[in-house]
Amino acid sequence: MGDGDRRGHAGWARHGRRQAVAAVIAAVLAVSACGSAVPAAPLPSRPSPAPAASQPAVSPRDSTPAAASGQREVPDTSAGLLAGKIIGIDPGHNGGNFTDPAAISHQIWNGAGWEPCDTTGTATDGGYTEARFNFNVARYLRADLRRNGARVVMTRATDDGVGPCVDQRSEIINDAHADVAVDIHADGGPASGRGFTILEPVADGPNDKVIAASARFGSDVQQALLAGTTMPESTYVGVDGIMQRDDLAGLNLTSVAKVLVECGNMRNAADARLLVTAGYQQSVARALEQAIIRVLG
Repeated sequence: MGDGDRRGHAGWARHGRRQAVAAVIAAVLAVSACGSAVPAAPLPSRPSPAPAASQPAVSPRDSTPAAASGQREVPDTSAGLLAGKIIGIDPGHNGGNFTDPAAISHQIWNGAGWEPCDTTGTATDGGYTEARFNFNVARYLRADLRRNGARVVMTRATDDGVGPCVDQRSEIINDAHADVAVDIHADGGPASGRGFTILEPVADGPNDKVIAASARFGSDVQQALLAGTTMPESTYVGVDGIMQRDDLAGLNLTSVAKVLVECGNMRNAADARLLVTAGYQQSVARALEQAIIRVLG
């Protein structure tokens, strides 16, 4: 299949999902105006190309994040540095991805090539999953942002579902017209390597208008992580903890300023000792909030 056919097929698949994604966004923002549906329970410490499926691999419990729970928090939107702003948060992967390899392995078009719908993510040697880390940080960040008056859109509402696919995650945030967005991850690099890495988009058409803003945001995130956490810049990839990537749907398809943050290397023993703690997860959330305030201020 030629590139033109692939893009046409991918465009058809995205069009087929547009109404579903729009409904999700409308529900999320409606709830965000008066409270949250993301559970507020205490936090616990390239295969061969194939046509993209017309439906994303999303668990029913995740298909409508705004209705995932009746438990709601009432935000203080009367004041705050982020009052009136919409922030997108994408906690990478999902805890249930391990249970449905067929659903997450089908190929989607990421704007430049084929990649899997999603993956399981990595884990520490002790078995603490990246999906769990990502979701914990996202919930801490969400709470911090809401205290500052922001409305928050998250791409998943639990850590026991499957998906959604990485292209649909971009659609959710794009369709919410977020002012800025962050994809939260942790890396599975060489055991000898330490540190955080900030991945920034490369211009490919859909994201052309947000490249400069994303680079500014990436610089703000870098400074905030250095000032607010004990994690060093990456010693094994990128330059000064920053690198550009042109092979990820989350960055290729974004229409809002966005970076992807690898918050540390789960395969490194020193990094892993930090990544599994609530204290480090909270410090990452605070640093990301400060970077968001700076880039929007």
